[in-house]
Amino acid sequence: MADGAKTPVKVRLYRFRNVLKQKTAGSAPAGAALTIDPAALEAATAALQKMAEDYPDWVAKHVEELRTHHARSVDTPADRLRRYAMMREIAHDMKGQGGTFGYPLMTIFASSLYDCVGPRSGTSDDHVEIIKSHIDAMAAVIKERVKGNGGDIGKALTQGLKQAIERYSKAK
Repeated sequence: MADGAKTPVKVRLYRFRNVLKQKTAGSAPAGAALTIDPAALEAATAALQKMAEDYPDWVAKHVEELRTHHARSVDTPADRLRRYAMMREIAHDMKGQGGTFGYPLMTIFASSLYDCVGPRSGTSDDHVEIIKSHIDAMAAVIKERVKGNGGDIGKALTQGLKQAIERYSKAK
C-alpha cells in the first residue's frame, strides 16, 4: 500500500433478536392477565411470617455486633474509621430489613446510623456518643418488640435519639 493509505477494516454487524418484548412477569403469554398460584402465595406469606417472628432474635445479634464495634471505637480511637465501616455494613443490612418485618423504627434508626458512620464521619468522642445513642435506640426497639410506629414508645425513642444527636453535635 502506498504511504497514507489505510488498511481495510473488516466490520461485522450482529443483529440480535429483542426478546425483552416477549417477556412478561411470570409465565403468562403477552397480553394475558398474570395469575399467581394461591398455594404459592400462601407458602410465601407463611415463610415471610415465620421470618418476621424470628426477626427480633436475629437482629439482636446485629445490635450486639454494633455494641462490640462501638466499644472498640471507644477503646481505640485510632481505629474508629475502620470500626465505622464495619458498623455501616451492619446498619445497611438492618435498614433494609426493619420495615419488611414490621419494625419501621429499626429502618429509621439504622438508616440514620448508616449516615452517621459514613466515610466522612467525625471521629470525636462526641460523635462516638451519637453512635451509641443510635445503638441504644435500636436495642430498645428490639427488647420491647416495638412494631409499627411504636406509638408513645416510638415517639419517645425517636425524640430521645434526636436530642442526643443535637446535644453531642453541639458539644465541643
